[in-house]
Amino acid sequence: MHNTLARISTTTILKRLQTNPAVALLGARQVGKTTIAGMIQENFLKTIYLDLERPADLNKLNDPEAFFKQFNDHLICLDEIQRIPDIFPILRGVIDRGKRNSRFLILGSASRDLLKQSSESLAGRISYIEITPFNYLEVASLKTNEHWLKGGYPRSLLAPDNETSFQWREDYIRTFLERDIPLLGFHIPAATLGRFWRMLAHSHGQILNASKLADSMGVSSHTIRKYIDLLEQTFLVRVLTPYFGNIKKRLVKSPKVYIRDSGLLHTLLDIETMEELFAHPVYGASFEGFIIENILAGLSPRWQPFYFRTSNGAEIDLILKKGDKTIAIEIKSSTAPKLPKNFFNAIEMVKADQALVVAPVDSAYPISKNIIVTPLSQVTEYL
Repeated sequence: MHNTLARISTTTILKRLQTNPAVALLGARQVGKTTIAGMIQENFLKTIYLDLERPADLNKLNDPEAFFKQFNDHLICLDEIQRIPDIFPILRGVIDRGKRNSRFLILGSASRDLLKQSSESLAGRISYIEITPFNYLEVASLKTNEHWLKGGYPRSLLAPDNETSFQWREDYIRTFLERDIPLLGFHIPAATLGRFWRMLAHSHGQILNASKLADSMGVSSHTIRKYIDLLEQTFLVRVLTPYFGNIKKRLVKSPKVYIRDSGLLHTLLDIETMEELFAHPVYGASFEGFIIENILAGLSPRWQPFYFRTSNGAEIDLILKKGDKTIAIEIKSSTAPKLPKNFFNAIEMVKADQALVVAPVDSAYPISKNIIVTPLSQVTEYL
């Protein structure tokens, strides 16, 4: 069933393989990296796939140099590469001797900062692509509310009903805490990190107050930041930093933290249906996070995301910056969005070239020369 929805990243991956010896697909577990790799392999005559979580496949790399030499003319796909980070210096040697592109397709469930060996050993030889859960461009055939409630993980989104979807997400959270975290080499009790993750869900979309979280958990602010880094490096949390530009006003300096997948957010908060979501205090912040994540998933990584807030309350939910172009995006969960005066002041402060108000409206309409109200489905037309 996963294959019924196309992934927009496949074209990019094929292009990068043409110009790089190695391409790494990084993203959270179960976002569809293996399915995408299967689609990519169909474009090559000779391919071999190793799942490094399977002992039989792992054993094939007892003598990796001999193995790679045997399949010298293949595209070799290595899945769950974080299991054997020591392989990267060997890959570098194989790549440098072979001197050809489309040599390795590497899949990993940890960021390149966690896979330090890859960024050091394969510098100049590898291109990184983040694979996200399904975004709105890929699931246009589904209702936005269904996507928002269940999130974008394929098995959750394509589950036949809410109960099956919710159960899959509960199991995902448990597996991540009990199995994946220890495999990455972190010694944090599952119950401790699980409690922290739920606390983050309750402050989703709010400005980070590390000392308040530290007091609640009975740990130091440094430990709180370590936990956030870990969830960020495993693609489960997004830390949105504040935008300063050349603005001289007093600005809020702490980041905002979001649970990246709306489905996981709702599971952490025990929200199983749209009715429960509509009645929950997180409703507006959940919609904001869902829109931000979908916009960023559909954009070139060259756009830098920020939020903006002054100490007297002028704010913008999302600032996108690329070169000298600045786009301001405000997110409203109402079908008749009202904008506070502070929003117009903030647009002037950041010198936005374009301002968008993303809301659950049927079609886009302007409210002034450079401010447009738009549904999520039409956002890319303005970027």
